Amino acid sequence: MSQPELHYPLVPRGSGEIVHATRGDTLSDVLERVLDKGVVIAGDIAIRLMDIELLTIHIRLLIASVEKAKEMGIDWWEHNPFLSQKAREREERRNLTEKEEEIKALKERVAQLESSRSPSPLTAERKTRKGRGKREPEFPSSTPVSAE
Repeated sequence: MSQPELHYPLVPRGSGEIVHATRGDTLSDVLERVLDKGVVIAGDIAIRLMDIELLTIHIRLLIASVEKAKEMGIDWWEHNPFLSQKAREREERRNLTEKEEEIKALKERVAQLESSRSPSPLTAERKTRKGRGKREPEFPSSTPVSAE
């Protein structure tokens, strides 16, 4: 579909007149055309001080419909967990798998350390105390004890 060219009447500078296009497009027509074809706006900003580049900003802006962007191979919003439920679920499954693997590795490491470690004197003493019988309460009971 060929678009007719816009023609502007020649107006001398400083006349104060507003120049209008000869063809009247509505905003929806312009928006449809932009989204169908796509628009790229590109620019670079460089800040220099005495020939030393301090900052460079490369600006690239693409305005297109989702279908047109997918045709061009752009679909980053489908893989962003903040924008896509599928990506969020995928991220959660990956995190859960990583945590499970980490827990398994830690359990294996603890088992390895416990099997290779010789018992310390404190551990041996605790084991012998367990078989001594019932511990005495710290506070006396409220029932009177007869002194016979």
